[in-house]
Amino acid sequence: MCCRAGTYYDGLQERCILCPNGTFQNEEGQITCEPCPRPENPGSLKTPETWNVSECGGLCQPGEYSADGFAPCQLCALGTFQPEAGRTSCFSCGGGLSTKHLGATSFQDCETRVQCSPGHFYNTSTHRCVRCPAGTYQPEFGKNNCVSCPGNTTTDFDGSTNITQCKNRRCGGELGEFTGYIESPNYPGNYPANTECTWTINPPPKRRILIVVPEIFLPIEDDCGDYLVMRKTSSSNSVTTYETCQTYERPIAFTSRSKKLWIQFKSNEGNSARGFQVPYVTYDEDYQELIEDIVRDGRLYASENHQEILKDKKLIKALFDVLAHPQNYFKYTAQESREMFPRSFIRLLRSKVSRFLRPYK
Repeated sequence: MCCRAGTYYDGLQERCILCPNGTFQNEEGQITCEPCPRPENPGSLKTPETWNVSECGGLCQPGEYSADGFAPCQLCALGTFQPEAGRTSCFSCGGGLSTKHLGATSFQDCETRVQCSPGHFYNTSTHRCVRCPAGTYQPEFGKNNCVSCPGNTTTDFDGSTNITQCKNRRCGGELGEFTGYIESPNYPGNYPANTECTWTINPPPKRRILIVVPEIFLPIEDDCGDYLVMRKTSSSNSVTTYETCQTYERPIAFTSRSKKLWIQFKSNEGNSARGFQVPYVTYDEDYQELIEDIVRDGRLYASENHQEILKDKKLIKALFDVLAHPQNYFKYTAQESREMFPRSFIRLLRSKVSRFLRPYK
């Protein structure tokens, strides 16, 4: 039996028991509880099931400190502050600055010469506000530091004010022989400035490429500074299948005009947007006429229900599964198909498949 934090396993009773008053346990599956540090006031001990030492009571509060972080505590002196509980010292404001009162809990209590706005930090050497460097941000007024972006993310510029401005610059996607997708960096968040991505889809022999663009978000205000292009090769003179520098929330499907695709996404230093996630499937070239007949039929996009199919990742996956491997059609029951796709969509596909397989009937 694995007892949760705040409890311990009693072998005699063969069950989990709450930690008694004056003890704590912050780990699972333990057979004892740890004694709380002795507080100045025994009555301050918390109730049973204390799972963290900070809940034991007697902990020094923000703006206070002691030799062990527990009572008796002293207020932080003038010119110092402490934002956290249970600490053994206070931070100096630095730069000869004092605080407005004893027991300060934040650098914002330090009497700076100027108050810095979000996106800046107070430099205690120069007593000026400095913009947060790229890769950091600061959402609050009057701070003396900036917060680093998490993981492998960074900001486009200095002076950032929010964690949402931290972006992943990695070009996304998975390129498989039969199905896959490409994705703008940081999707579904806004893509970073001055980024460039290239992908190459090179299907197996005798297979062609079908692309679905469910939606794409690119700022038209940039005079096409951000764009997505799909061509046969990197040469600007090669056969182009698709190119856009605008936002389109209406889905579109199309077949590649070349047997392989070179794809490029590029952004400039201007405005940003959500970008895109574009799936693709490769299919047997014997079905080229059928696939083109389907994707060029306006009825595929006329209904909102049909448009939602092309935006639904689960439905697109099922559709692509059958296009890539037609035999997989038989693993979906008629009931499953009716539940997944609207009748009008099934009728549209069925009529085209029947006409393709039995052209003279």
